Amino acid sequence: MKNKKLKKALAVVLSLILSLGCMLGLTACSSSDSGAGDSADAAKPTLTVAFSPDFSPMEFVDTSKTGPEQYVGFDITLANFIADELGMELVLVPMGFEACQDAVANGDVDISLSGYSFTPERAERFNLSDHYYAGENEVAQSIVIPADKVGQLTEAEDYAGLKIGAQTASMQLSLAQNQLPESTEIVEFGSLDDALNALLNGEIDGLAVARGYGRAVVANYDSLALSGFEFTIAVQTANNVVLIQKGNDELTEKINACLKKANENAYYVKWYTEAQELAGIDTAANVSYDAEGNAQ
Repeated sequence: MKNKKLKKALAVVLSLILSLGCMLGLTACSSSDSGAGDSADAAKPTLTVAFSPDFSPMEFVDTSKTGPEQYVGFDITLANFIADELGMELVLVPMGFEACQDAVANGDVDISLSGYSFTPERAERFNLSDHYYAGENEVAQSIVIPADKVGQLTEAEDYAGLKIGAQTASMQLSLAQNQLPESTEIVEFGSLDDALNALLNGEIDGLAVARGYGRAVVANYDSLALSGFEFTIAVQTANNVVLIQKGNDELTEKINACLKKANENAYYVKWYTEAQELAGIDTAANVSYDAEGNAQ
């Protein structure tokens, strides 16, 4: 991954190489008198987007495909839309959920889209975009439990003394810590895949999730179900935001303009419906990445 200074340096190097190639006759160059300003060969600037593809229907993997095409979901569609609107080349960078946030804060990537909700901590650490709507995935937060426990865990007090999993640095972790009884043991997991496996293996009693993700999970595992309990969600934490490096107000304004256009054209509902349908196909998979960007 390249930071902005490195990108600019590479662009300068590329320009020099193309210019030298023209002088030596090694590349096709315009014969127009108007000069370099008319060149159609100028490389597009890149938009690097970090995401964690273990969170369907927001971002996940279609295992029937390879390369960038394998990454699908609502946020991937939105990332493509933003890049197109800005005239930029999209570069998708899969990594762990917490690593995505660090990458933005450190300037290793331009932005991150990974089902983020507003939190005061994120507002302090990043520039946050305006909200965008992603169906029930952020409006409702629930707990996935073993199917044989349905009807038994519908109230917060029912989780007293139980082990409930949540992903590190997620809104669900904060909700579980603040809204479940003190005797509830909250178990953090770096990846949702690990948390899901722990639930399937009986190592935890439930998993705090966005309801959209929960629906995708229970559709694939007959042994699991949504509990019927829902966390209380503050208005400001509903829906999603894009994480942008702190202080990059210019990019924030551009992204907000893209979000406004998508909202005005009613794209969100269409994208979310398509993402939900895609999450149900046989080749759909949630894939976790470690901090170094290696698939696990």
